[in-house]
Amino acid sequence: MQDPNADTEWNDILRKKGIIPPKETPKDEEAEEEDVLQQQSVVKTYENMTLEELEENEDDFNEEDEHAIELYRRQRMAQWQATQVKNKFGELGEISGQDYVKEVTEAGKGIWVILHLYKPGIPICTLINQHLAILATKFKDVKFLKAISTTCIPNYPDKNLPTIFVYLDGNIQAQFIGPLVFGGMKLTKDELEWKLAESGAIKTDLEENPRKQIQDQLMTSIRTCMPTRKDSDSDDD
Repeated sequence: MQDPNADTEWNDILRKKGIIPPKETPKDEEAEEEDVLQQQSVVKTYENMTLEELEENEDDFNEEDEHAIELYRRQRMAQWQATQVKNKFGELGEISGQDYVKEVTEAGKGIWVILHLYKPGIPICTLINQHLAILATKFKDVKFLKAISTTCIPNYPDKNLPTIFVYLDGNIQAQFIGPLVFGGMKLTKDELEWKLAESGAIKTDLEENPRKQIQDQLMTSIRTCMPTRKDSDSDDD
């Protein structure tokens, strides 16, 4: 009887017609295919690993995997470093006049700095510090600072408080001076965020000026309360 695993033209025809079973794969080839699948599984797995997990499992990778993993590790490290640079701040810092040059003027190329000059005991200054502390956690690539006004600028008048200076590369890009600029104690965090976004310091996700919404609501309320022409004519009768 002819060997069904023999490589003959006749056997190939019989296999195509389903008369004889497919040729059996030698065990060594099966083992080789299994190794390939395992290697592919390893490579696929490390793509989802953290840098710490890669280091823990690096003894399990073969030479071919190690090259790919090293490239991947470098890529992940570069991404991590970029994230650290982008998120390097994240809080409202306090400085004095002695820190001004280092923290503001020499903050670094491409770094936006928002400096609030304030004095304790002035309610609107306290309010703005509260808003800035929250915004600092949202926009971590921007340096948010506060300083008691007279420690940075001797004899700086209290009537100019609160004051916010916006810097880029050590140069002033915008300034907001006095309580009227901020709208008094009714200033909301979103309104301050919008104001700072207009200076270019932050990239807000607000779609429109919150102050405009309040103004529109106020105008709508006024129109509702105003008598119509028909009501006016009735009064005249």
